[in-house]
Amino acid sequence: MSEEIVPSSLDEHFAELIATLEPHAPPELRAAALLVSAWRGAGHTCVPAETLGGAEVISTLRECRIVGAPGEFKPLIVDGSGRLYLQRYWAYEAQLAASIRQRLTRMPCKEDALQRGLDRYFPDASEADGQRCAAESAVRNQLTVITGGPGTGKTSTVAVILALLVDQFAQIEQVPRVALAAPTGKAAMRMRESLGAALARVPAADSVLPHLPAEATTLHRLLGTIPNSPFFRHDPERPLSVDVVIVDEASMIDVALMAKLFAALPPSARVILLGDKDQLASVEAGNVLGDICGLATARRAEAPLASHIVELRRNYRFAASSGIHRLSQFVNAGDADAAVALLDEGSRSDVIFGRTPSPAQLANELRSRVLDGYRAFLHADAPADVLARLVDFRILSALRRGPFGVENLNRHAEQLLTHQGWIAPNAPHYHGRPLLILENDYALGLFNGDVGVILRDPESDGDLRAFFLDASAGLRRLLPARLPPHETSFAMTVHKSQGSEFDRVLLILPDRDNAVATRELLYTGLTRARSSVELWASPEMLRTTIARRTLRSSGLREALWEEQGA
Repeated sequence: MSEEIVPSSLDEHFAELIATLEPHAPPELRAAALLVSAWRGAGHTCVPAETLGGAEVISTLRECRIVGAPGEFKPLIVDGSGRLYLQRYWAYEAQLAASIRQRLTRMPCKEDALQRGLDRYFPDASEADGQRCAAESAVRNQLTVITGGPGTGKTSTVAVILALLVDQFAQIEQVPRVALAAPTGKAAMRMRESLGAALARVPAADSVLPHLPAEATTLHRLLGTIPNSPFFRHDPERPLSVDVVIVDEASMIDVALMAKLFAALPPSARVILLGDKDQLASVEAGNVLGDICGLATARRAEAPLASHIVELRRNYRFAASSGIHRLSQFVNAGDADAAVALLDEGSRSDVIFGRTPSPAQLANELRSRVLDGYRAFLHADAPADVLARLVDFRILSALRRGPFGVENLNRHAEQLLTHQGWIAPNAPHYHGRPLLILENDYALGLFNGDVGVILRDPESDGDLRAFFLDASAGLRRLLPARLPPHETSFAMTVHKSQGSEFDRVLLILPDRDNAVATRELLYTGLTRARSSVELWASPEMLRTTIARRTLRSSGLREALWEEQGA
């Protein structure tokens, strides 16, 4: 077993259960059950053959009564390549791969209207080649995947796509039914806000806006959550009533949720997935966007899927000389020498590099950053202004626990701000406490990843209320006692920051090697910053982090690419 994957007590219990279901169970079965459960918990959908122990072990497993081949309803599945799955995750992968392949089809298209629209919105094709290709693909194809880093124009491209599709449907005297969705409430709200701003720049916005939903929604709400059930109200028997589904932040979607989304789509619906394939993979099992995009560049001319994937490369947010942009590119390319050299220059206003301090010096080093970063937030008056300033600054860490984990960083931030007299955390809820929601609560309309703040409410005689912005930028207030599980968020993990952007970021890597510090985590943390990022790391830790990839074991990439002869 990989040293990075440590079985939990739940994994141990699962292995014991599996062993009891097999008469005269060989020791290889219990060991394999322990592996597959632990690997799923670590984000993998399966265990590769070499990790299981090779051909002899796989042969032994295949002789067990409770181990089946693909398509059989057995607790464990071994596929043709010797990968071991929990039955449910083999089914998710197989269903998703089949659904994606079924959607590699062309849609009816009014050619003259499409070309007029493309020429109108992209008069200079050389300046917007990737965006034009993406827009054309979304009209012509049933499935389009648009990937690119922050600032590459994904949302602007979607605004044009919507205008083109409204025009296409108008040619047949219909109005498209459009759904906008994202994995978290926070990402859904940002999607609707950024799309509204992008549509304001589109000449035909007046004809598009009336046909859009009032807000973007979470995927769980779109599909219809059933309390205490892994199933949704919308499924193949009760599909969504939509013509177009646009899903943002697709890199955050795990294989189970993506399989259920595709299963709930009507056969005629267009699907447009947006995301950054180089970001961290989903917290749950799978790396769906990475698997979909994995071989697009290398095998573009050979596989049907490749023509449905467009990567946007030109960056409109950062200048070519931007330190954030150049550093994130070096990290993405695995070029540690170039990354360290850029940081060592020390002459860039948007990138600052410093060593991770010792635990004893951490509070002292944090002081000026915390006070400068949260000054405007804690001195704003109106709740809407407070929430608007909450994105000015954020501390991001790779870890949850330990000296440099967010739990300790939040304690330090509270102590520093208390000493300054800006907050008084003498109770769990206090004026000025930033919140991060940890679980979905559909009754309240709060979702994992939503951010808010506790404030004294002038409309409630100064009593404390939790304030949030909803997807339409309206202000919501709730009694703190009603909140679902949540935590203080002066500091956040990089994982929890996905789907967010902050003006300034302090990004802290561990002071010693840790398996969670990967190239994808560093890239994701750096690209949360709009204006400047301060990175704390030793050069050695930085090199180690850039060299380590986030690798998820899965059969989806092979199912999408290899089986098509690519």
